[in-house]
Amino acid sequence: MTRASHASPAPGAAAARVVEIYTDGACRGNPGPGGWAALLKRGERFRELHGAEALTTNNRMELTAVIRALEALRRPVHARVYTDSEYVRRGITEWLAAWKARGWRTAERTPVKNQDLWQRLDELAQAHTLEWHWVPGHAGVPGNERVDQLANEAIDRLQRAELR
Repeated sequence: MTRASHASPAPGAAAARVVEIYTDGACRGNPGPGGWAALLKRGERFRELHGAEALTTNNRMELTAVIRALEALRRPVHARVYTDSEYVRRGITEWLAAWKARGWRTAERTPVKNQDLWQRLDELAQAHTLEWHWVPGHAGVPGNERVDQLANEAIDRLQRAELR
């Protein structure tokens, strides 16, 4: 988790306020055209978000998916974020603090790639209590399968629009 919760909600209330977020990024070529998608679910309600960029990388799309999901939240929440990207999960839970302490440099003293997106994700994450979970991609996890489909459909739409 990136933040601990300090409030103790009434029994049953916590589950109703937990938002499940599935995110995925896709890229055809790396760099190449890319898509991102997020699925936000609370109880029986859900919202799907997706988009695409003409020239990007898979890691940028993975980060963008999480950023767009967190930007869609209207108030602080407790969320379980599911991603098939170890880059995203390990970046936010293991590497981010050290990158910041080193002035956005890696352990090898090179600039952190995608610093702009990491900084935005860090900013957004501060408002919420987030649990980060890795899920295997293409392994039948319904939320992950859905966001993979949406990210790829976003690329398809982008490529069709470019042909017109």
